[in-house]
Amino acid sequence: MAELPEKPAERLSAHVRAEIDRWAAQYPPEGKRSAVISALHAVQHENGGYVTVELMDAVADYMGLEPIDVYEVGSFYSMIETQPVGRHSISVCNNISCMLCGGDELIEHIERKLGIKRGETTADGRIFLKVEEECLAACAGAPMMMVDHKYYENLTPEAADEIIDSLE
Repeated sequence: MAELPEKPAERLSAHVRAEIDRWAAQYPPEGKRSAVISALHAVQHENGGYVTVELMDAVADYMGLEPIDVYEVGSFYSMIETQPVGRHSISVCNNISCMLCGGDELIEHIERKLGIKRGETTADGRIFLKVEEECLAACAGAPMMMVDHKYYENLTPEAADEIIDSLE
């Protein structure tokens, strides 16, 4: 078994450290906590779609923060995954605008198509269907879904099928 680096921050790649530095530079030194979500995004992207406690510890160490400052962000925001997920992530908005325009039916259609429920990943590891997305802030385009952080609006089940079928 390979040994872990002595300092947690050494677990972060040069690319992730550069991303953290880039984001942190946008805030005054006392506001560096504002860059935590961007730091976790960079780590998640490089780690196959999720972050671990060890990686959150590394972010905290690198940024000079307490681990709890990073855990709070990692466990609160729905765009940060803390367990392995599929290569592609699908979120369907279920707030009132989307619900009134067929969002619930769209979620049920996608669950049937993929053979999974919300919060599950397909058996081939290709697609993760997020549990709940209260609002993705695209009410004018309801119903909508986000696939790998890209918005698709005014969806029908057929349009959702085309999008899902295009995923590798």
